[in-house]
Amino acid sequence: MRNWKSIVAAFVLITLSAVAQQTAAPSSSSTPQTTQPTTSTTPAAAQPTTMDQVVDRTIEREHALMDFLKTRTPLVETYLQNLKLDPQLGPVPSQDHYFLGRIDMAESVDRRDYLSKDSSFQNRLMGGFSKLFKFEYKPMGFSWMIFADREDFDRNHYDFRYVRREFLGDVRCLVFDVTPKKDAGKGRFIGRIWVEDQEYNIVRLNGTYATRPKNSEFFHMDSWRLNLIPGYWLPAYIYSEEGDFSYGAKDTMAFKAQTRIWGYDLKKNEQGGELTQIRVDSAKDESTAADASPLQAERQWLQQAEDNVVERLQNAGLLAPEGEVDKILQTVVNNLQITNTIELPRPVRTRVMLTSPLETFSVGNTIIVSRGLIDVLPDEASLAMVLSHELSHIVLGHNLGSKFAFNDRMLFTDESTYQNFGFRHIPEEEIAADKKAMDMLKTSPYNQKLDTAALFLKELAVRGPQLSALLTAHLGNNFTDNKGGVARMPTLMNVGPALDPNKLDQIAALPLGGRVKLNAWDDKVELIKAAPVAITSARDKMPFEVTPFFPRLTRITSGGNTGNPTTAANTVQK
Repeated sequence: MRNWKSIVAAFVLITLSAVAQQTAAPSSSSTPQTTQPTTSTTPAAAQPTTMDQVVDRTIEREHALMDFLKTRTPLVETYLQNLKLDPQLGPVPSQDHYFLGRIDMAESVDRRDYLSKDSSFQNRLMGGFSKLFKFEYKPMGFSWMIFADREDFDRNHYDFRYVRREFLGDVRCLVFDVTPKKDAGKGRFIGRIWVEDQEYNIVRLNGTYATRPKNSEFFHMDSWRLNLIPGYWLPAYIYSEEGDFSYGAKDTMAFKAQTRIWGYDLKKNEQGGELTQIRVDSAKDESTAADASPLQAERQWLQQAEDNVVERLQNAGLLAPEGEVDKILQTVVNNLQITNTIELPRPVRTRVMLTSPLETFSVGNTIIVSRGLIDVLPDEASLAMVLSHELSHIVLGHNLGSKFAFNDRMLFTDESTYQNFGFRHIPEEEIAADKKAMDMLKTSPYNQKLDTAALFLKELAVRGPQLSALLTAHLGNNFTDNKGGVARMPTLMNVGPALDPNKLDQIAALPLGGRVKLNAWDDKVELIKAAPVAITSARDKMPFEVTPFFPRLTRITSGGNTGNPTTAANTVQK
């Protein structure tokens, strides 16, 4: 896959190198008791010396994780693509579905949805699938995919067979096959687990559940955990896949799904800060020695609304904290402003929304771009195309959201964010922003590099009818109309080369997950630094498609730094 060109050579080389070497630490905004849980490090003399002892320690650590997560309410997002067989491209999306909510991981795992129910999808599927992706946790459904078995993960219900040692990234693991005992009951995990060899936490689960209850379906999953805080490996990614397109296969359902979990450090209860927390007061406003003029008052009012919205979205777990990705987006915006001599009374800011649907919107002078959209954009010029449209709204004075300067409008639950916020422009403003954006791009450094941006829009036009969930914006304007046709920057789409999936050097869009790495604990994002991979067939391109997760596992030290790879020493015997 192509990597973005250097935005500003020195800046990007230094920034990406530094970001790639950092491991996110727990959020500094929380109290030490919350963000630095103590780890039950076992003395060296008590380390397991047999595989039976390893299994016992693994069971103990798994239950410790369950106890730790009882006070957490992370967000969980599932994006699913139904598949059909294309003779040329192989399995491709035929329909998609999107779910976003928050789970309470206490004794009775519960779910609160951010989005309305997709009842038509639920009615078309059998009970187990409905529970799995409609998140009716009892603790059936999704809780199974976080844990091997939330209630009965023990020797009374499971047999453990050691397989081998294996590295996952920098972490050496002990691999076990896990099977339910006879008469252990329905819905028991069957598959393989990877256990890191220092504290014996499960870091990966791969398998399914058996036997299935009547009128239900269990599906296969590959669940990954990351060491984001000392002593614990937190569930972060789950990949699910079903369907066999080989000759004579009788599968009636085929799909791929990505589930992401984040926001572990968000407060479980929406309470005010404690008096014991140290807060730094904002600097005194000395910008004017007199009362604000009417125009100044209007701008300050818009700034107050903008700040309220940004803060509320971040508190709801939907917006990443400020970070290095924002600086890269900001550099592209600066390039557009400088080459078009655009001067604004207030600076333009950029932020990253943590969700998968392809979405951009602006509130005041803040441009917000979804993680999913950054993931699939093929190059920097395509990013400039996206940002120029929102910058045009700002330049043209298409201000939205001023009503949110009233703080009472921020007093709603996180789960009702999409019902209380909305930043959609009227069609006339969208057309004007498209025209202004085209003018900006023609005088920008990206003018001679817009072929890939045009190809991106053409790929959207081809895939749009099958990807309505991915292309449904929940706060801003859609990229496509209700029939899947491209509604954003149509003039640009109609220029440039023809879209040809057989041209291996023509990358119109990337698969999901190709750009941005999300820290599930503190919600920080960074760009993925991955080696280029050669495209050998049209099937390798997978534009906008769901793919499996294979994160590189690393350990962190108590100070939040990346730990060294596991040494060869290990006292555990078979």
